[in-house]
Amino acid sequence: MLGFYNYTVILTYLSLCSAVTGIFVGVSGTGHPFIATTCLMVCGFLDAFDGIVARSKKDRTEQEKKFGIQIDSLVDLVAFGVLPCAIGYSCYTSHYLNSFKLSDKWHFMKPLANCKVTIFFIVFALFVLAALIRLAYFNVMEEERQNKTDEKRKYYLGLPVTSSCLIFPTIMLIQYIIGKGFDISPFYVVAMLIVAFLYVSKIKIKKPGLKVIMIMVAIGAVEFGLLLFFRFMYGH
Repeated sequence: MLGFYNYTVILTYLSLCSAVTGIFVGVSGTGHPFIATTCLMVCGFLDAFDGIVARSKKDRTEQEKKFGIQIDSLVDLVAFGVLPCAIGYSCYTSHYLNSFKLSDKWHFMKPLANCKVTIFFIVFALFVLAALIRLAYFNVMEEERQNKTDEKRKYYLGLPVTSSCLIFPTIMLIQYIIGKGFDISPFYVVAMLIVAFLYVSKIKIKKPGLKVIMIMVAIGAVEFGLLLFFRFMYGH
């Protein structure tokens, strides 16, 4: 069988499974933003530790290292590039499609909604494209860097795509705090545009150490707890 099979790839593959699940539930029917967002946060949690797990195997060959870099970026594209789009789409469908079902008097708004969803899909495409460019560029630069030195990377150029697992759940949390009737999708899409720009920008961001990673995991856990609270307390 093609590929490399050892414990270092398990978390990465689990992240892909979570991402695919989130995409499926996000675009099914009128969408399930909460479940899709939960899957995004699971992807972020798994990604936080997959590098640590991979580096724990001291006898990795060069091919295994390069394979790890490639699958990590490919999964990141699905988890942090495509899945946020599915969440954005589920925000739109869960709000507008349900609104149109309330009464026929809203039929005149359907063309506006169609125009809006066209704009959304353009933004979604740009977002995935920005994530793709960033990840491909990172792969090229990382391979060159590793050929020159064994020193660990200290800075990232541009916003890491994994940051979406904290940014977009925060936006969804705002939706739950304000209330079910509030349409968060336009704000979500604007945030996607800003994040997409930051993906391909030349800003330097210090690479987080284990302590910072644990803090981010804790922040994600708090966000998840709050989302869970609002979801089951108020039923939306």
